[in-house]
Amino acid sequence: MAFVGGGAAGLATAIFAARAAPRLRIVCLDGATHIGAKILVSGGSRCNVTNATVSEHDFWGGSPRIVRHVLRAFPASRAAAFFEELGVALHEEEDGKLFPDTNRARTVLDALLGEARRLGIAVQPGARVASLRRQESFAAELADGRVVGAAAVVLATGGRSLPKTGSDGVGYGLAQSLGHAIVPTTPALAPLLLDGDRHASLAGRSHPATLTLREGTRSLIVLTGSLLWTHFGISGPVALDLSRHWHRATAAAGTGVAVSLSVCPGETQRSLEAWLQSLARDRPRAQVATGLASRLPAAVADAWTAAAGIASEATLAHLTRVERRALIDGLLSTPLQVRDSRGYSHAEVTAGGVPLEEIDHRTMASRTCDGLYLVGEILDVDGRLGGFNFQWAWSSGWVAGHAIASRQKPAGEPS
Repeated sequence: MAFVGGGAAGLATAIFAARAAPRLRIVCLDGATHIGAKILVSGGSRCNVTNATVSEHDFWGGSPRIVRHVLRAFPASRAAAFFEELGVALHEEEDGKLFPDTNRARTVLDALLGEARRLGIAVQPGARVASLRRQESFAAELADGRVVGAAAVVLATGGRSLPKTGSDGVGYGLAQSLGHAIVPTTPALAPLLLDGDRHASLAGRSHPATLTLREGTRSLIVLTGSLLWTHFGISGPVALDLSRHWHRATAAAGTGVAVSLSVCPGETQRSLEAWLQSLARDRPRAQVATGLASRLPAAVADAWTAAAGIASEATLAHLTRVERRALIDGLLSTPLQVRDSRGYSHAEVTAGGVPLEEIDHRTMASRTCDGLYLVGEILDVDGRLGGFNFQWAWSSGWVAGHAIASRQKPAGEPS
């Protein structure tokens, strides 16, 4: 049994298969010099293993029904228990994110590699698969000319994100050579680049925000979360989550795609008007920017006050109705000139890939090539920020691993 890719999905699938079928011979081929580099840099090098609550609604891409079936086969609670078995205790943080108690991604990788060694899985770094052929069995030709034969193959090559970790998109070509289509790929969970100069003065400031993506007058998606201003544009969960939608809308429409920002999520014209009038009654001599700074970082309050054409020394008591309306309009909807994202080199995941309809969700087996299984990021599934993409790796790996084990066992042998 040959696994192409030794990242999160590849290692998990191999472990689950070997546990369920101990006599199964498994070799895990990975093109990178060091196994698991993407695990090591994830979650700020702390590795957000999964989330306390995971459902198909946390994912985009292919069929939610298929995603739901795979997730339910191995939910987040079982993933957490699996890591506890490996000696990786987890704790919950903001928004349900589960991290190792050590706060070190190395702990997660070492546990997976240790279990692979215990189970006799042969993990081979520096073994880049250049091509795959399928006749009576599979032949994987490596970049160095070696050929590895296998009765079955798991494609767990990941996507194109963070290529410095070894994710170069080679799996898409391998899948296509065996009959699969590919949904065009784009970066996802990537910071966004902005034109203009407002963001530079706000770099380092963070606050809640709502981002709305529109095509013409049609709203495509509205996302709310924490936003971080940077020297190049915006980052933070809400910007990262929006990036895949911006890329795909831009690729589909070409022009007419726009992003607007609300720095006061959940508020309306009426509620902000009432709030500003209340501030003026309670603190009439306070400057407008000072009043805004009670709910926004001071630099953001100053920038939005200036953008509304309000003098820096203007007080709340002297704020005219026209100025107040201009300020409210800016707080609720400021256009952002998104030029691009920081691309695959900074994206945490890839959107697009092998269509879910081309795999059997009960086994993760290919519907076009017998003996081929596909797991993890190579499939057309990408989750929002918060441990969801790792959960997809564990869930799809568990489904495939147990299907592979059942395939290997003689009839009548218990599974």
